Amino acid sequence: MAALLNVPKSARAGDIIEIKTLISHPMHTGYGRDDAGRPVSRDIIRLFTCRYDGAEVFRMDLTQAVAANPFIVFSTVATASGPIAFEWTDEKGTVWRESVAITVA
Repeated sequence: MAALLNVPKSARAGDIIEIKTLISHPMHTGYGRDDAGRPVSRDIIRLFTCRYDGAEVFRMDLTQAVAANPFIVFSTVATASGPIAFEWTDEKGTVWRESVAITVA
């Protein structure tokens, strides 16, 4: 899966920063059918988490009602320079991880 991340490269301590993520995933509900009419098995991302400098700052449980290629936007406070790590987990236990660094002055 491919993920797009939009995170500021730098911020001042105390600034509120907006974080945007998009992951390429079909989010099959299990209710659809393929071109031959056969049911398409359920395949969804169940959990998204974000850690900033090791501390969890955002968590989201996803359901079959979420559209394909989930786009998630949230904010946090810039506190220190360090990594911002993202993790998506599907219901089969597959995990995708991405990380970016932010510099806080």
